[in-house]
Amino acid sequence: MDVLSDVVSAARTGRPHSGRVTKSAPFAERFAPVPSAGFHIVLQGTCWLLPSQGEPIALGPGDVAFLPRGSAHGLADDPSTPVSEPPATPTGVHDGRDDETSADRPPTVVMLCGAYLLDGSGPHPLLNDLPEIIHLPTRVGRHRELRAAVELLGVELESDARPGSDTVLLTLLDLLLLYVLRAWFEEQRVSGHSATGWAAALHDPAVAAALRAIHGDPGRSWTVEELGAQARLSRAAFARRFTQLVGQPPLTYLTWWRMTTAARLLRTCDAPVNTIAQQVGYSSQYTFTHAFKRQYGLPPGSYRHHAG
Repeated sequence: MDVLSDVVSAARTGRPHSGRVTKSAPFAERFAPVPSAGFHIVLQGTCWLLPSQGEPIALGPGDVAFLPRGSAHGLADDPSTPVSEPPATPTGVHDGRDDETSADRPPTVVMLCGAYLLDGSGPHPLLNDLPEIIHLPTRVGRHRELRAAVELLGVELESDARPGSDTVLLTLLDLLLLYVLRAWFEEQRVSGHSATGWAAALHDPAVAAALRAIHGDPGRSWTVEELGAQARLSRAAFARRFTQLVGQPPLTYLTWWRMTTAARLLRTCDAPVNTIAQQVGYSSQYTFTHAFKRQYGLPPGSYRHHAG
């Protein structure tokens, strides 16, 4: 089981959306915080990303700015340009159409902007481990698959609707999110900035093997010894290493992931609650309901009703 893909599938809700945005100077817009992960990708020109805290970030052609938790931020042609009020739409996308430009105001920047709706009731710690803003500047020869996805997405968005465009866009947006996260974790590994946390966990052979086992079969009655065997470590050494990198003991994470998997199934399928309970390792619906309510604050049936 690919842990990163599994985490993204569990965290996402609804359909991602995106659009091609053109801006002419002067411009400066503020975006309010939203329960989604957003991105801005510069195709042409330059602009500045204005975090709610910290210094402005210069964005040039090919740069990717990803906001994992939908933090408040701004976009401007220059940090000194007064910011407009009220806040703009969350992703900078205006009905998927280009902003108006005129002959006397040539485009300052052309961007791809979009957002992924996330399940805020139980975000994966992998996503919580990310910074408020991920900036991936373009570099020759780096993250070629990310650049390819950006180019394909840009072509699809600038073209008139063609057969299969809905599926193509959704697939490209899924790829884009995975490539952004992969690029970030790779950057952290190469730079050596992350000795702990998920950037290290996904590249640690022992912990990654245990995570793949848990995600591949969450309904199995795993023990710490069995997971340690997957990691080829003693029980004690494995438990210490897993807890250090993941931030939770192995069986605590197993229980948490079972409930996260159950929540996704409750949102996306009509299987009876007792069937879902069995899929995630509970022979007793009562025990499952108690564990689910402890994590989500609602019994499974009520959660399904509210999620629908």
